[in-house]
Amino acid sequence: QVQLVESGGGSVQAGGSLRLTCETSDDFRVPNFMGWYRQAPGKEREFVASIRSGGVADVIDLVKGRFTVSGDTGDHTLTLTMNNLKPEDTAVYYCNMRRRGFVSGNFDYWGQGTQVTVSS
Repeated sequence: QVQLVESGGGSVQAGGSLRLTCETSDDFRVPNFMGWYRQAPGKEREFVASIRSGGVADVIDLVKGRFTVSGDTGDHTLTLTMNNLKPEDTAVYYCNMRRRGFVSGNFDYWGQGTQVTVSS
């Protein structure tokens, strides 16, 4: 079973910064999507940022200008650099690596999540 592990979460004051990483010790195929999702208590899990095969990066408008996503699909590494954090960023952040659209070898892997808490 492939295991993804998020790290770097913690508690910070508003305006602070954190860097989240997603790592794995397992060897698997190159995903065509790597992304970050977050879920706050009582809310649905939402997409935050992603990198697709080819290096195309995307972040949602709510974090644009504050968060930067980086990584390498070939190395199965994924990072989310978060600056100027706001209380509304408080959530459990999950990493996801998936491969879809192929005849075989597709997958959808998730980590256990890391808590980010931003206080005012």
